[in-house]
Amino acid sequence: MAGLEPPVAVAQTDAKSKVEEKVDYTNLSCPIPYEEIHREALMSLKPELFEGLRFDFTKGLNSKFSLSHSVLMGPTEVPSQSSETIKIPTAHYEFGANFIDPKLMLIGRVMTDGRLNARVKCDLTDKLTMKANAQLTNEPHMSHAMFNFDYMGSDYRTQFQLGNGALFGASYIQSVTPSLALGGEVFWAGQHRKSGIGYAARYETDKMVTTGQVASTGMVALSYVQKVSEKVSLATDFMYNYMSRDVTASVGYDYILRQCRLRGKMDSNGVAAAYLEERLNMGLNFILSAELDHKKKDYKFGFGLTVG
Repeated sequence: MAGLEPPVAVAQTDAKSKVEEKVDYTNLSCPIPYEEIHREALMSLKPELFEGLRFDFTKGLNSKFSLSHSVLMGPTEVPSQSSETIKIPTAHYEFGANFIDPKLMLIGRVMTDGRLNARVKCDLTDKLTMKANAQLTNEPHMSHAMFNFDYMGSDYRTQFQLGNGALFGASYIQSVTPSLALGGEVFWAGQHRKSGIGYAARYETDKMVTTGQVASTGMVALSYVQKVSEKVSLATDFMYNYMSRDVTASVGYDYILRQCRLRGKMDSNGVAAAYLEERLNMGLNFILSAELDHKKKDYKFGFGLTVG
């Protein structure tokens, strides 16, 4: 009959379409920075835990400039020779100023203990970004500064780091396929006369992210994140140091509800942690933090408010 194609022609057409769907390796996407290859796992397994009372207030003066005030009241851990942790009550106030522009970000923080923190992010060109972090303190040899230059190519990204203490570092990560990226890094700490080299791999799909990293310093890090849905993800990681023979494995979750976000983890050292962010109103969030270390008998609980 006219208008109907024979089965052989249909099979040839399907085979031709599959050939046309082959990956164009000359047009791969740019990977994420080398230092952020574990970021999905860290979102679930490394929330910003704290102990005591925390209050953060941010006041926007215009569309780009804002001021922030932070108060933290809680115990501070003091080094001790015994197995039990010694804590002393402390209170800190932090004043901050923020300037955020599409191509320039300036963030400054000053604390009552005399510490001054500054962060800068500047887009020098469409592909070259400069980042800087600095901390000034009254304690000797505790002030530091770090500069990072990030160049983003079509299917690769390279970074160069420069810090005080004769610290130099460089990293490179390349997209090999639409899902796989491979990279490496080198660093030299002149003050401590130490150098190192590392390699990393990251495989990502719409449903999962798995990463692996190994370094000559003795670190081996593996992570896996399963995206159950748009709001739920499960994560696990494995950390091993073949110099000190320390091994840690952990599992965690990240659950985003309509009014709150809940993250938690449990590791092989017997430490369980949870972090809850509840949105009470527009610009008002309530925070709960808990960390239970049954092995060391160390229990940390915190609650706070974030305004603005």
